[in-house]
Amino acid sequence: MSKEISSYQSIHGLRQNCLSFSEVLAQSFAVIAPTTIPASNIGLIVALSGNGTWLSFLIGLVGLLLVSVNINQFASRSASPGSLYAYITKGLGPTAGVICGWSLVLAYLFTGMSVLCGFANFSSIFIAHLGIHPSSITLLAIGAGISWYAAYKDIQLSAIAMLWIEGASLVLIAILCFIIWAHKGFALDMSQLTLSGVSPGNVATGLVLVMFGFSGFESATSLGDEAKKPLRTIPKAVMGSVMLAGLFFVSTTYIEVLGFSGTGVSIAHTEEPLGFLSQQAGVGFLGELVGLGALFSFFACILGSINPAARVAFLMARHGLFHASLGNAHAANRTPHVAVTICSLFTFLVPALMSFFHIQLFECMGYLGAICSYGFLTVYIMISVAAPVYLYKIRKLRPIDVVFAVLALVFMMIPVVGSVGLPGSNLFPVPEAPYNTFPYIFLMYLAVSCGWFFLKKQHSPHLAAAMQQRVEEIHSRFAERNNF
Repeated sequence: MSKEISSYQSIHGLRQNCLSFSEVLAQSFAVIAPTTIPASNIGLIVALSGNGTWLSFLIGLVGLLLVSVNINQFASRSASPGSLYAYITKGLGPTAGVICGWSLVLAYLFTGMSVLCGFANFSSIFIAHLGIHPSSITLLAIGAGISWYAAYKDIQLSAIAMLWIEGASLVLIAILCFIIWAHKGFALDMSQLTLSGVSPGNVATGLVLVMFGFSGFESATSLGDEAKKPLRTIPKAVMGSVMLAGLFFVSTTYIEVLGFSGTGVSIAHTEEPLGFLSQQAGVGFLGELVGLGALFSFFACILGSINPAARVAFLMARHGLFHASLGNAHAANRTPHVAVTICSLFTFLVPALMSFFHIQLFECMGYLGAICSYGFLTVYIMISVAAPVYLYKIRKLRPIDVVFAVLALVFMMIPVVGSVGLPGSNLFPVPEAPYNTFPYIFLMYLAVSCGWFFLKKQHSPHLAAAMQQRVEEIHSRFAERNNF
């Protein structure tokens, strides 16, 4: 293989070759938002998996590493702002690419909406101690507005902000967990290690929420124009974000469950588990700092969701799938400013509308988060199908590649079945209302978006061919210089 492209110029008008590996990694980490799991959401997973929660995270780590292998079959050969939309178009054709593109846009936007609700809810509790009680819509506007400005102004500003916010939060949690474990005498929790009281169903059911915890790890692929040495940094960021987040989740989960043992308090019913454990360990001030870090982590995730959503919409617009204005890049900032603005507006409007109708922020967070998971599941399944097809087309397919794809697909079926449910099953019960309606809402969304695409093809017969050609052009620019 010859030397990777060093003088690659963005054909899309975005700022090229400006993000280091750590900044690209920060993008994936921001959407994963690993701080929020141990700081606030771990109780939901423990309620399902019990002493097997650490195992659910470990299985999730292995499963998503398999998915990342399939993603990197494309990411190591080409790069663009289109993320998995461009990859799946390359592997499975325009129709599959459109399904992926719409699914990705929904997944990232609804992730941003869900986390924006979390930001507003968490910040309202945090500043209430100061006697300040702003409205929910005010807090939603602040979170969305600041995120819009950072995404609109400069991708490097966004990346650096996410890097420092998430990095500082992770360090604080790691220090606190070490202190908690030391307070327990560095004990080995045999009830966890022997999976006491845990059934396979517990582990499998918890895996559904674990999947949501990891979702967004692939978002670094949307920085194809802006990353330095994208064919190296992006694959490393995709796989590295899964590995680092997975190890972080497994270790913090083990320590938190151990920390709650013997306290008489259930972690499943504690909204701020690390705050409680910090008090038990005599370092309550550190728990307060972690809470503040979690608040900023919510903000980083909003920003981290708007960035890839805007870039996928940006490239789809340049392929004729959205209004052409979304495909414009800012002349000075070199950002997809119109797409960023539209995505930020949607990220604010939906939660604001729900809040206007008096739906609690915590409920909004759950509803929007559940819907976004269907977008990610769809995309992860499609990329695992597209990878071996693509490798076969370029005559690079090996038996091990087929094994990775099949194992990834088998793994993805667990959260799919778990999130939809099986009528009459105790292992995978059908979710309660309104969660049981969300799969059908997502399918209707895909039916409408794909129906619109087919209608558009009737008026523009060359749309699909032009779309495929533009994706091929992006790929060929890398292939010619790298002898693929």
